[in-house]
Amino acid sequence: MAKIGDIDVGDFPLLLAPMEDVSDPPFRALCKEQGADVVYTEFISSEGLIRDAAKSVMKLDIYEKERPVGIQIFGANLDSMLRSVEIVEASKPDIIDINFGCPVKKVVSKGAGAGILKDIDLMVKLTEAMVKHTHLPVTVKTRLGWDHDSIRIVEVAERLQDVGCKSIAIHGRTRAQLYKGDADWKPIAEVKNNQRMHIPVFGNGDVDTPERAVEMRDKYGLDGAMIGRASIGYPWFFNEVKHFFETGEHKAPPTIAERVQVAKRHLEMSIGWKGEKLGIVETRRHYTNYFKGIRDIKPYRQRLVTTDAPEDVFGILDEINDRFAEYTF
Repeated sequence: MAKIGDIDVGDFPLLLAPMEDVSDPPFRALCKEQGADVVYTEFISSEGLIRDAAKSVMKLDIYEKERPVGIQIFGANLDSMLRSVEIVEASKPDIIDINFGCPVKKVVSKGAGAGILKDIDLMVKLTEAMVKHTHLPVTVKTRLGWDHDSIRIVEVAERLQDVGCKSIAIHGRTRAQLYKGDADWKPIAEVKNNQRMHIPVFGNGDVDTPERAVEMRDKYGLDGAMIGRASIGYPWFFNEVKHFFETGEHKAPPTIAERVQVAKRHLEMSIGWKGEKLGIVETRRHYTNYFKGIRDIKPYRQRLVTTDAPEDVFGILDEINDRFAEYTF
């Protein structure tokens, strides 16, 4: 049984990764319904929070049905990070997660996200200060290192644990790799197998089939899997992994009717949370996966991502339901 602080998260929990413009409340709700054990918010700028920037503050919205939920923040300035912790606490999350892994240039250039992998001492100092500044469990998401020649993740994880970090999620790529090449889980297993480690070690990167999740659990011995891209437009992935764990068999994929129903709910919740314009635009990235692999779907998908009126989008989803009702995967 893995525990983050005092929170039981189950045997080999599946965690929804924090993804910018993806891991919002509507999508987190769908993933939770479909078996995600822990969900994380989109990553939130500490500088944005203390400036009361609307987009950052909006990302603090969490709901009871999501729990346990972690709010993830990033930054490289100690004072800003500590002030943002106080703002985050007011939203009453279960966990505060620090992003030390985002490889995006605009984040890294400020020394935040994966940029901090160039300064491990600062990474440890920030974590320690935040642990002391809150009663909530503080966790970390990071990468193997800045580049292949600077991988010190076993030492880094141990130092983070020693200053009070309650779990660590490690993406099996360096910052230099971005999202290219294959994720390497061997160094993550080395962290887990370090005799001094006693906090959960979660693996992240390329968990895109139930078999890969089994491999992460059984071959690499990790405590859980953090799932990102495989869940975009496909919240069923969590339940499919759990079904495979229990039976060794693949769960039947969702029918067209189920896909359309969930896509509609997703859009409804997004419009309700973000407003009509943003709700429509930010749901578009999910349609590719909602209807992936369906022959002749392309013209419908093209219309879904170029249509601005909600009633028209819902109409296209109804058309997909009627046109492909008998489709089998």
